[in-house]
Amino acid sequence: MYDFDREIDRHGTWSVQWDGIADRFGVPGLLPFTISDMDFASPPEVLAALRDRVDHGVFGYTDWRLGEFRDAIRHWYASRYATEIDPEALVYAPSVLNQLSQLLRMWTEPGDGVVVHTPTYDGFRKAVTGLGRELRGVPLGDLDALERELARPDSRMLLLCSPHNPTGRVWTGEELAAFAELAERHGAAVVSDEIHADLTTDAHRHVPWTRVAEPGRGRRWALVTSGTKAFNFPALSGSYGIVGDPDARTEFVRRMETGEGLASPAVLSLTAHIAAYRQGAPWLDELRGYVAGTMELLRERLTTGLPGVVWEPPQAGYLAWIDLRPLGIEETRLQEELVSVEKVAIMPGGVYGTPGFVRLNVGCPREKAERGVDALIRAATRLRTS
Repeated sequence: MYDFDREIDRHGTWSVQWDGIADRFGVPGLLPFTISDMDFASPPEVLAALRDRVDHGVFGYTDWRLGEFRDAIRHWYASRYATEIDPEALVYAPSVLNQLSQLLRMWTEPGDGVVVHTPTYDGFRKAVTGLGRELRGVPLGDLDALERELARPDSRMLLLCSPHNPTGRVWTGEELAAFAELAERHGAAVVSDEIHADLTTDAHRHVPWTRVAEPGRGRRWALVTSGTKAFNFPALSGSYGIVGDPDARTEFVRRMETGEGLASPAVLSLTAHIAAYRQGAPWLDELRGYVAGTMELLRERLTTGLPGVVWEPPQAGYLAWIDLRPLGIEETRLQEELVSVEKVAIMPGGVYGTPGFVRLNVGCPREKAERGVDALIRAATRLRTS
């Protein structure tokens, strides 16, 4: 029904991924597989709603609490996750990281520890350390290490990425319950970034943090998310959250509307979210199937092209997190080969605290994804045999 093979030229659109490539890699004109937005057009249902709103012609101050925005979110969680949420518990902010920064200010002090899983999304690192907090990483899946870090008296927050970026891991309900129990035991607040939740594969189901928090585990928790990732409209900005404690929720809104001066949201963001959550499910499901097919193609290419590399597609998302450590290739050399010879930009694992990996964005037409993985295989093969 939807054409995900269609290539759309993004050059000259102020795209970070395409036009800003030289800022990160030092060379213009590379084929990018970098920042996590997609090369697909947003759903036609979303585009139609945006056109209608633009045609109205008046873009005055707006209030996200008026109209259909909160009810569209409630509908999405009920239909997508069989989860009832309280629309009164919702908050709004320009971005997920903006919400995180505000919650860090509310629930931690400079010098406090914030516990994350490694590898770690680089946006977390920037937000936490930029506010003078200490980022404390624990290996993915190591519950004992997680408890040791949370038990430190100045560890004040557990910051989750659910599903996890960059690995694409989907936490089970049992894992999340264990995280909640540890956070409550050691008095740590919990912030769960769930912006990748809508992009799980059919074999895995996302569990919203609200379901974990419902039994009453702790009062300081927040779920922060947005429809911008799954439906590919991040440049419209806009995110929302669910803050468990009513007093904390009131304080969050007060800070956003007074200290940050953000009382009026971007109206086109509200429009896009409503259309996506009311009409975008068929597009999203077809997208997920298309990305899953691309991931299978990557598995086949890597299995035959790089013997010794064992890679499985992620449980969520369009980011392929590939362990190249068995090849014994130094990360800087690989990046030089990819950029100078293959003319492609692929994120090195060191950006996320784990050198030896790469993060390859395949939220794109399959032909482009093929070019990216083939370039990676050629570069790694040359360095392995040189």
